[in-house]
Amino acid sequence: MAFEPSILTRNPMARRRYLEIMQAALDAVDPYAAVRAHLRVTDGTLWAGERAFALNKLRRIVVIGAGKAGAPMARAVEDVLGDAIAAGLVVVKQGHCAPTARIEIVEASHPIPDEAGVAAGARVLDLAASAGADDLVLALISGGGSALLEAPAGISLADLQAMTDSLLACGATINEINCLRKHMSRVKGGQLARAASPAALVTLVLSDVVGSPLDVIASGPTVPDSSTWADAWAVVEKYALAEALPAAVMARVRAGVRGEVPDTPKAGNPIFDRATTQIVGDNRVAALAACRRAQELGYHALLLT
Repeated sequence: MAFEPSILTRNPMARRRYLEIMQAALDAVDPYAAVRAHLRVTDGTLWAGERAFALNKLRRIVVIGAGKAGAPMARAVEDVLGDAIAAGLVVVKQGHCAPTARIEIVEASHPIPDEAGVAAGARVLDLAASAGADDLVLALISGGGSALLEAPAGISLADLQAMTDSLLACGATINEINCLRKHMSRVKGGQLARAASPAALVTLVLSDVVGSPLDVIASGPTVPDSSTWADAWAVVEKYALAEALPAAVMARVRAGVRGEVPDTPKAGNPIFDRATTQIVGDNRVAALAACRRAQELGYHALLLT
């Protein structure tokens, strides 16, 4: 039996099955459930993603993060770790706050960054930098994190806002937008991992980007950055943005291309030696869950792409 749009209006059973399949997809990437599936404590051992930590060997557990799904992700961490959390701060989109006990939730603007996001970025950087070699930093990253977690480098907030406006208006892809964002930031493109080093760092990611490239989701604050100053310049040229972008942005890009401003940290940098990242949910996870439920209901289901 194949699904056709008209079937759902004239066949109540088909409609119920269709809704079950869609619900299975949604349940598989529910932010709270996704984190709980990848974080647990067993016999004094914390399993975070694929890593194990003896809780009695950790001096502190610090939770940081950014993204639209940050509040339910934070609640999941609290339900697993409770009082073991020493400090926490997660930035979410305005209107996406939720009650928490140990992890502070703050709101900021999306998709255009604001003062709240800049203030949160500075606080998250400070919290990460406070962690030592005997600490664990748990980072919760989800879609929207790039606009919500800001720490401008060499430019003002107004410059950053104008740059974001121009990039959104010109039709640039999320990869291209985040390439520029990473090179105008002190927190994106692996630089949050630099702040957290030498602490152990585990990042749990709920992806909103097709293919789940780690350095693109929320501008990859805790992973090596594959983009370069040359890539940033290529975006400027591709969309003829040299005159549209603020002077400070263009000056920084040109200085970066000349090698006068350090690039974002790349793979192999020792700041990532104690860092791991786990995708806890993405569109593939949702699609596979839909396939499984369809098969359970007796359909011949295939994931084509």
